[in-house]
Amino acid sequence: MWLRRVLLDLNILLDVFLSRGPWLANSSAVLQSSFNGQISGCLSVASLPTIFSIVRRNANASRASAVLKECLDSFELISVERSTAESAFLMLGNDFKDNLQVSCAIEAGLDAIVTRDPKGFALSPITVLTP
Repeated sequence: MWLRRVLLDLNILLDVFLSRGPWLANSSAVLQSSFNGQISGCLSVASLPTIFSIVRRNANASRASAVLKECLDSFELISVERSTAESAFLMLGNDFKDNLQVSCAIEAGLDAIVTRDPKGFALSPITVLTP
């Protein structure tokens, strides 16, 4: 299966932006595939505040701003509408944040979700891949 458009889960981005240990190489390879045009990396707009907050807490505000700019410049952003949130709310699974990611991917017609937490997406009708 050839993937064109994939939703990048927060953990993939944070691994790279915060140089997180054992996951850095694989997550970097996923982002590099997006930067090279092999895949089109997509982000839920709902992920941006969390990315900013975690990077600011673990690095500093300047780094968080740079990361946010890179996300805005480098990835297709998937909007979150009322219907997206309502769909996520009605999904099975106990993590609304993960359900929201699935709902975004469905509404945007994406090919897959890339995450280090496939258990969080076990009920996803969208293909779930690890880096």
